[in-house]
Amino acid sequence: MSSKGGKKQEVARAVKHILITQPRPESEKSPYFELERKYKVQLEFCPFIKLEGIPAKDFRRQKIDIASYSGIIFTSRNAIDHFFRLCEEMKISISQETKYFCITEAVALYLQKFILYRKRKVFYGADGTNKSLFDVINKHKANEKFLYVCSENQQDNEIVNWLKNNQCEFVLAFMYRSVSCDVKPLFAKTPFDVVCFFTPSGIKSLYDNFPGFKQNGVVVGAFGSNTIRAVEERGLKLEIAAPTPKAPSMVAALDQFLAAALGKK
Repeated sequence: MSSKGGKKQEVARAVKHILITQPRPESEKSPYFELERKYKVQLEFCPFIKLEGIPAKDFRRQKIDIASYSGIIFTSRNAIDHFFRLCEEMKISISQETKYFCITEAVALYLQKFILYRKRKVFYGADGTNKSLFDVINKHKANEKFLYVCSENQQDNEIVNWLKNNQCEFVLAFMYRSVSCDVKPLFAKTPFDVVCFFTPSGIKSLYDNFPGFKQNGVVVGAFGSNTIRAVEERGLKLEIAAPTPKAPSMVAALDQFLAAALGKK
């Protein structure tokens, strides 16, 4: 993050409390904790949203015949969990010929929890980007009917638009939804200097909790193009953005922000 004059430095020198709107990392070796030690700041972790599954009786209203789709698109482990949950609840048998298209290798490997991985056809993007997922889907689009498993209120518009523009036969299958958490007590306890968001639903949760929210100098960070767009649509000033070529993760973006602000290399 670039800065002009001393204004950014003056703001950043006051940074003590940073809120990461995700669960606390399980490993104490997380690079987030290295940031705490390096810059002598305090990080708080608190999810702004929680996911709840859409019951089978509600899913049936979408009138989707899951078994008729030959390619399933997954962009998260949550999507995998709820797909197989609903299949079990609805007693749907998935063909061994079904192909699975996953955003990353880690998501693809998670399928081993539910299927015999080697006997199925699993594909994933080379570098975790939407583009690499599109490259994989593009090779199969002529012969497949795609089921994109997603949240009722948080599907990736870039993926949806690509499927439309590339004449893919597909349907959106809403199998879970995000619900805002009550984070008001957290903000009453700690005045945060930086708040980092990872989903558009996280931004919505902020305003669900504080309908009249004013930024008032709080530094806002956002990960992902959809989250960045949600920040901008709310008229918030965005100062930390990821991923970028120089900051592929939120940790890297925070590191750069704090280093520039505190004059550290």
